[in-house]
Amino acid sequence: MSQERFIDSLRDGISEEMRADPRVIIFGEDVAVGGAFGVTGGLADEFGDKRVINTPISEDTIMGMAVGASIAGKRPIVEIMFMDFMTLAMSQLVNHAAKLHFMSGGQLDVPMVVRVQQGAQGGWGSQHSQSLEAWFAHVPGLKVVAPGNAADAKLMIRAAIQDDSPVIFIEHRGLYFKTDPDDLPVNDIKGFHEARVVRQGSDVTIVSYSRMVADALVAAEMLGAKGISAEVIDLRSLVPIALPDPAASRANATATAGFMVRFRRAHNGRLQTDSAGGRTGEFRNRCPALGLRQYPGSGLRMMSTDRKRQRNTMVERQIAARG
Repeated sequence: MSQERFIDSLRDGISEEMRADPRVIIFGEDVAVGGAFGVTGGLADEFGDKRVINTPISEDTIMGMAVGASIAGKRPIVEIMFMDFMTLAMSQLVNHAAKLHFMSGGQLDVPMVVRVQQGAQGGWGSQHSQSLEAWFAHVPGLKVVAPGNAADAKLMIRAAIQDDSPVIFIEHRGLYFKTDPDDLPVNDIKGFHEARVVRQGSDVTIVSYSRMVADALVAAEMLGAKGISAEVIDLRSLVPIALPDPAASRANATATAGFMVRFRRAHNGRLQTDSAGGRTGEFRNRCPALGLRQYPGSGLRMMSTDRKRQRNTMVERQIAARG
């Protein structure tokens, strides 16, 4: 696997699309100097301030500019510093970007990517640590994707930019400066509309996305030490949801004893069999149609607790440890 960091692979994917298509532009706060975490660093030097555009601190304005630019023929990439701030741009995104294609009878496309950073670590506090992807997954017309490794970051950002629909592109800040493990299977999937198996197994299936895939792989190794063979599936896309190969999944399900869905909602993981919200319930409810059998006691959901995140990093780590 490539030893590029997640953040560098993401930047490479954006720059390659900008070279290939002059319609691709970037809007966001401080994007000309790299943005909050440095993803767009150096792009203004190569492409100029007409294509890498610093904006006022107004998420509603940024999103409105992007919607207008997209229906006028551009392919904007919007950077929202923290996913929490999407609340300030909801009307432009939910009531306009997601609906204009339908409301125009297919005459208008809205080919825009909204890059959002999320994750509950680093002591950023309650207003900068939420994972709100379930909100946007409920909006028809939006696609929601979340790469879990550096190779996917590049592949999926390019596919998102090329897509003619608005795409919410979720970047976990805990992944930015990580490289892919050497034993990660090479990804031969084109685009982002399909999940993939990142670890083969026959006893139990663990399903996750974004940074939690790495945790799922660690859990699978721990289970392996106890003689339990765990398969790990990286969803990659939350909307739409598609397993790698339904026929293969059905065949494998006859050998597995159940599955666990491990997602991150707002904070850290906690093992639960029932909880409100999140994409875990959606996936679990779809499992019969996807060919995954549910056994007594199976279908566990590991997700976040309903609590606000602490600014104090010591307390934050304690909450994470307890779940």
